Amino acid sequence: MLFLLTGDVQIGKTRWLENLCASLQAAGTCVAGVVAPGQWVPRPEGQPGGKHGFDGAGRFEKLGIDNVLLPQGERIGFARRRDLAAEGEAFAEGAQAKAAKLGWAISDTAIAQVNAHFAALAKQASITPADDGADNPTTAQAANEPQLAAHAMLVVDELGRLELLRGCGLTNALAILDAGPTPQFPHAIAVVRETLLNDARRRFKPRWGKATAIGPDDASRELVLETVKVTGSAR
Repeated sequence: MLFLLTGDVQIGKTRWLENLCASLQAAGTCVAGVVAPGQWVPRPEGQPGGKHGFDGAGRFEKLGIDNVLLPQGERIGFARRRDLAAEGEAFAEGAQAKAAKLGWAISDTAIAQVNAHFAALAKQASITPADDGADNPTTAQAANEPQLAAHAMLVVDELGRLELLRGCGLTNALAILDAGPTPQFPHAIAVVRETLLNDARRRFKPRWGKATAIGPDDASRELVLETVKVTGSAR
């Protein structure tokens, strides 16, 4: 089954997903892919609140986004807030995000590293990656080869405008999802913003059927855990 984790920005989707992954792993399910926790710092006293860069309570400021590669847990600096991107050359030169006029500056090197990770996952699932990055020097720093157990849960945090509207970004994550359910990945969870939910549903429907939209709540957590449990008991 394909789950699309969706909702408004900064409502705790990634924190919820991290907790779900921990529960799946504790229950014996291998989780593979990527989660994207934010880089948060306490907001200085007197700084004005607002939507961009702050959590719901306005107490913390979001400076950037990391990618944590699963199952091995390697962390990569993935994105910086656009107004801070000049502080890091890799982010300032991120051509894909710049061309899409994203609010986040995303490092092309980081995209290549995460794509190399998904290429390794694709090959283990007997899926041809969109780009294995073999000739790309930026993948030299890619994560160690992931070691998967059978019947893993694929996690992609997140699919955005780069992937769903422009055909770039995490292209190897798309390649795995486009293949539909496989013995290696019978289930998958992809984070998609509400504005792109219909695009994701249309893209993946031919192989997955109707995707199940979920939110970061207890009912969705139980649905995912029960779905994986049923699959495991049917082996």
